[in-house]
Amino acid sequence: MNRATRRWGSSGLAHLTGLPDGPPDFSRANVLARAEAVAAAVARSGIAIDAAAELTCRAAWLGLGRRGRVSAGGATRMLEARDSWCAITLSRPDDVAAVPALVQADDVGTDPWPALERWAATRFTSTAVDRARLLDIPAAALGEVVASPPRIRRLGARAAGRQMSDLLVADLSSMWAGPLCGRLLARAGATVVKVESPRRPDGTRNGSRAFFDWVNSEKLMYGIDFDAEADEVRELLAAADIVIEGSRPAALARRRLGPADAAARRGRIWLRIVGSWGGGPAFGDDAAVAGGLVGASAAGPVFCGDAVADPLTGLEAFAALHDSLTRGGGELIEVSMAAVAATYAALPAEPSVAQCPAPPPVAPPPVEPAGALGADNVAVHRLVARRRCAAC
Repeated sequence: MNRATRRWGSSGLAHLTGLPDGPPDFSRANVLARAEAVAAAVARSGIAIDAAAELTCRAAWLGLGRRGRVSAGGATRMLEARDSWCAITLSRPDDVAAVPALVQADDVGTDPWPALERWAATRFTSTAVDRARLLDIPAAALGEVVASPPRIRRLGARAAGRQMSDLLVADLSSMWAGPLCGRLLARAGATVVKVESPRRPDGTRNGSRAFFDWVNSEKLMYGIDFDAEADEVRELLAAADIVIEGSRPAALARRRLGPADAAARRGRIWLRIVGSWGGGPAFGDDAAVAGGLVGASAAGPVFCGDAVADPLTGLEAFAALHDSLTRGGGELIEVSMAAVAATYAALPAEPSVAQCPAPPPVAPPPVEPAGALGADNVAVHRLVARRRCAAC
């Protein structure tokens, strides 16, 4: 039994992968091995990263297990189409409300999944996915995205020799991938400001409190209306050394809050995390399916881990930021969750069955509670004002 297989089993990831009434799946053991290698490569930033804990913490707190072609969290399912498999996510009320229009039925009942399964079975995968995306429902065809590295282009002048403790980070992202990257920056010593709109706060505030605290407890909490107070948001972006963006680029561009709208700052790095290069909505489980990062079973593909593309992207994004800082920054970095998943899917597969224990994941030690939305507005205003004066 190789080390990768043993680590996959002991981490809890095997417990989260496979059919619910079947054995745990070890076929993706090299995913954790690579994640741990990435974490080790950035250890010189001053923090030790427990890659297994980052990949399994949410499942541990929620007591999740493997559910086959139903995601561990329950919001995404793999559906068999005429020619292949696709994934559809119904995590938002608007997604559920759009199902009748998707399947062209007046009523699908209180449980939309049976209707979706019947509908997908009569369509080709590309047709099903295209129609779902037309209605803004997150959807992906199995393995439709190929592996590719982050896209990087120059954004401005470089600034060498900066210490992590000198950096101000504006974290405009939500959910898991972007906030995890922000968490790692905060642990490395940067000052990280979590920016949320009171009208549309981070959705993880309504889920597991332990998980929200895990990814956000070391950040300053800044609540601001992106429409009514766009000028103040723009001032924060002008003061920031790193900006983490997790929404669709058009959402910020139409408010003039994109990288071209913020006042120039030497060495600024703008990190943009997208679901896929196509720009549609995506979540961790459907992005993983798009990249082909799924487990194996005799009955076909199954979900791998819990929304695994999210934490893998957060870790890879932090590594990309770390490398950019060594170059002096001044870059726009775009990271695709589906492309990250495809990169991990391309790793050699292991035998799916192993004589190795597969206990459930263990929750990491608790952290300090994260602040309420807007709890640090005064402190953030003062911080931005000091930076503005220092630049005068």
